Parts: sequence; C-alpha cells; structure tokens
Amino acid sequence: MSEQGEEQLIIVRRGRRQKHGHHGGAWKVAYADFVTAMMAFFLVMWLIGVGTKQQRAAIAEYFKNPSMVQGNATMAPPGKMGPGGASDSAIKLGGAMDIPHGPGKDLRASRSAAPDVEKLAREQEKARLENLMQQLHAAIEKSQALAPFKDQLLLDITPEGLRIQIVDKQNRPMFDTGSATLEPYTVAILHELASFIGQAPNKISISGHTDDAPYSGEHGYSNWELSADRANAARRALLDGGLVEDKIARVVGLAASVPFDKVVPSDPINRRISIILMTKQAQDAALSQEEAQAAPIPAPTSNIVPAAVVMATATPKTP
Repeated sequence: MSEQGEEQLIIVRRGRRQKHGHHGGAWKVAYADFVTAMMAFFLVMWLIGVGTKQQRAAIAEYFKNPSMVQGNATMAPPGKMGPGGASDSAIKLGGAMDIPHGPGKDLRASRSAAPDVEKLAREQEKARLENLMQQLHAAIEKSQALAPFKDQLLLDITPEGLRIQIVDKQNRPMFDTGSATLEPYTVAILHELASFIGQAPNKISISGHTDDAPYSGEHGYSNWELSADRANAARRALLDGGLVEDKIARVVGLAASVPFDKVVPSDPINRRISIILMTKQAQDAALSQEEAQAAPIPAPTSNIVPAAVVMATATPKTP
C-alpha cells in the first residue's frame, strides 16, 4: 500500500477522574451552632420586649454572672448561692413562662401561701378589733353612767388584743386605799363594760396593777397579792354585770412590775385594772400555757428543778 493508502492510527486517551477528598459533616455542626445562636438571640430580644424594667435588669444580671459562684450583683434573680448566683427558678413574665414543674412546685406554693393566709387573718382580726374600739368609744360617749369617768377609761390595741384600762385618779380611786374593795362608781363602770364585752366573741384577760408604793400586810401580804385580789374583784363585778364566766380566760396580779408611767412609778395612773379582749393567737397561747401547767410533770432524773411559767402582758405605752 502506498503511504496515502495506509490507515490512520487513531489514539484514544482515557483520562482518570480525580476524586475529591471526604470533608466530613463539620459544616452541619457549624450550621447547627449558628441556628442555635440565632434562636437564643431572638429569644432574648423577645424577653426584652415583653419584660418589665426590673425583669430586664434581672435578665442582664443573669447573663453577666450565670454561674453558681456568688457575685456582687444587686438585682440578680434569686439563686442558691445568694446575690449574683444562678437562678433556680424561671423568670415570670405575667405568666408567659409559668411552666409546671411537677408536684414539688405545688408543695412549695402551698408552703409560701400559708404565711399569706395567716397574715390576712391577722389583718382581718386587727380590723375587727379596731371596729370594736370605735364602737366602745361611741358607747362610752352615749352612756350617762360612764360619762363622768371618760378620763379614766383608756382604750388601745396591743399585740394581745383590744385593751380597756380603768385607771386611778388622785381624787377618784377605784379601790379603798390598800384594799381590794371596789368603790361604787367602779362597780358601775364594770357593769356597763360587761354588757359591751359580752357582745364580742373574744375571751378576756384581766390583770391588776399597783404603783410602786411599798405595801406589807399581815402574813407577807404585798402588792402582788393586792393586785391579784383587785383583778378578782373586777372579775366578780363583771360577772354581776351579766358577763358569762366562760368569757374569762385569765386573771393575774402584776403588782408594780408593768407601770403605765415608767417615769413616775408612784403616779396614781399606775394603779389600774386592765381588761383585754384577746386575739385568737393570744387566746390559744394562754390556753396552751394552762394545758402545759395542768399536764403531769414526770419524775426528775437530775437535780434540775423545773422553772415556774410566768405569764406577762404587753408593756403599756408611756403617755
């Protein structure tokens, strides 16, 4: 064959594809972190938008110190480690984040609600006592029998209840000197008070007081016995005035231990009879003391002698 007739040699090149190396799923982690960060950002923006100024300050302080290590924060949410510590409860935004946490939350809520109920009961009782005091003021103003003795009747509210005090005057004592015999006008005062006290649901406490003048009678009779006898004389006069005996919870003599006028212990105003319409709390305390005293005392196992229980009334204010 001639050169022109020779077959042309065709060469085919087959290239080998280069495979890219495996780069893993690192980009997925980065993307997930980005999405989480954006979600946290928008959540913070939402909280800032719906929260109050105090709540925003608490959120800001939490992000400044989110650990359990105590810091110097002044408005941080409450935490177990004190101010600046991490919060252990959700921040409440008008109920938007009031997420139930199981029965434990209900138990904590019931415990925290108990003091509120007790506080409300005390406030209601105080309001009722103040109303009683206003009614008694009005009754004294209207009563012809009590009108001459208005300056000897003192009313106030104490932690134990509504206190009615009948005080001595220099020219108008309640009792004969050094005696537990009531003057006729004192009996009239107590009879008038009995009708009012009987209408109130409260039990009463009666205490007798003397001034600091030394008194010593036969067989060691002192101001202690005298004040107790005067308190009992007032109790009998109230019963004669129509008061039911079950209304009386306690009768005590305090001598000169609780003066009305501490500056001048010899002032006649320190000689007085105090009648307290007791609050429920004071009434329960007096009853528990009586039950404790009535309970049998076990045989002592040592040389320690049980101390006597002493009941004290509220200290009066100096006029």
